[in-house]
Amino acid sequence: MGHQTFIPRDYDVFAGLDVDKRSIAVTFTDHQGLVKSLRMPYNVEHLVNHVRKHFPNQKVAFAYEAGPTGYGLYDGLVAQDFRCLIASPSMIPKAPGQRVKTNRLDSVGLSENLRGGQLKGIHVPSPLYRELRHLTQLRDTFVSEMVGMKQRIKSLLLMEGMEFPPAPAGSQWSFMVKNKLRKLPCSGTVRFKLDQWLDSLEFNEKQVLKTTREIRRFCHNDPELSQCIKSLASGC
Repeated sequence: MGHQTFIPRDYDVFAGLDVDKRSIAVTFTDHQGLVKSLRMPYNVEHLVNHVRKHFPNQKVAFAYEAGPTGYGLYDGLVAQDFRCLIASPSMIPKAPGQRVKTNRLDSVGLSENLRGGQLKGIHVPSPLYRELRHLTQLRDTFVSEMVGMKQRIKSLLLMEGMEFPPAPAGSQWSFMVKNKLRKLPCSGTVRFKLDQWLDSLEFNEKQVLKTTREIRRFCHNDPELSQCIKSLASGC
């Protein structure tokens, strides 16, 4: 359903949703113009019941912006056989000169753009790939923390006029080098700061390794992901 071209004339009512963690601002329009705007709790069942009560025997399509609330609303609507588009905020047309921004106005804009066929939905990953994304994002976070910690350590040494222990290419952060860093002569305060950062670096290194292993396990245990990896490895 998510990959089919959206054709406005195939639908009777267009629901623009502006979503936050507690509520949904909803605007319904039809082919003749504005129907109504209202606010309701962020609850898929509540939204579906309202639509089935007020728009019986009519085909309703929904749209909302991609954001921090994720795909739960999309999943709930699609499970009830409704068409739903999630639009990238940067790809939503804006009226020239429009400066006032409210939840209701945003829902109106989404509804009108959906009716006009001006919205392009993003690809919504399957639950399997969402789970994988959680793991890869977690690994990226630990890698970023690890890189940042290395930069902080080097900056501290530079500020204190201390030389970074020499090491062959590719082994600059080996166990031997980190051991030398823990033995560099310096003041008590600098020693404490450097040791804390080295501890944090080693923690993040372990977390990267642990998360990498979990990603491999996750992919290995799923036939689809396992086959994708085999295809990539074989160059197919």
